[in-house]
Amino acid sequence: MTTALQPARRAVPPKPPRARLRIIGWTVAALVLAAHAVAWNATEISVSALVEGATGMGEFLSEAVPPELGSDVLAESASAAVVTLWIGLLGTTLSIPGSLLLALLATRGTAPGWVYQPARSLLSFLRAVPDVVFALIFVTAVGLGPFPGVLALVFHNVGVMGKLWAETLEDADPGPAQALRSAGAGRIQVAAHALLPVVTPQMVGLLLYRFDVNVRSSLVLGLVGAGGIGFLINQSIQLFQFDEMLTHILVVLVLIVAVDQLSALIRRLLGSTS
Repeated sequence: MTTALQPARRAVPPKPPRARLRIIGWTVAALVLAAHAVAWNATEISVSALVEGATGMGEFLSEAVPPELGSDVLAESASAAVVTLWIGLLGTTLSIPGSLLLALLATRGTAPGWVYQPARSLLSFLRAVPDVVFALIFVTAVGLGPFPGVLALVFHNVGVMGKLWAETLEDADPGPAQALRSAGAGRIQVAAHALLPVVTPQMVGLLLYRFDVNVRSSLVLGLVGAGGIGFLINQSIQLFQFDEMLTHILVVLVLIVAVDQLSALIRRLLGSTS
């Protein structure tokens, strides 16, 4: 008479006692509070200084309101806002080739093993250096103006987009890629015919998101001399023309809203055609 084989029962690990969980919880809470106390002292946060500065802030706002709405100021602000838009646009589109190349080199299965880690390291470096630091470097190299802002965004955006696109490629459905490899396809053929067609909508969505971010970043780059409306804001603050500064900020608000609406429209069009 044969007996059916029964699966071996595995011992269930005992649950940690509640007293131990409470000790762990209180220890973590104490560490978090201690870290916040150290950060509070290190950053020199002072509520009294904030209260004392309320008067100065009120004077600042009284000088900024109402904004200067003269035709000359508005024309200059609108022209600089358009330059800011072009900086963000070129900083995004000119980074596409480098981002795509490094993304493919930093994706397992589309690049040799000896290239994978160096490509990842290069992406980490470009991503770790802030675009403002790149802008300061290029302002020193090529002078003031929008050009160093475009260069700064291109270099930083290659690091960010390359990382995002590499993660998207690695998370793609491996089925089509495995089928092509079994048929003898090379790495480039696998990337071109199996991976990129599958993840193109996600990559375009990430690119539009970075375009939004780059337009905002180009505003900050203008504060360090990289052109655009950020340069006008910095100039207005230095000359104590706070009413003109508020005008420039309002124009920036209109620009950001317009870019958001444009990106949303493109996403809807892509969604309807997919």
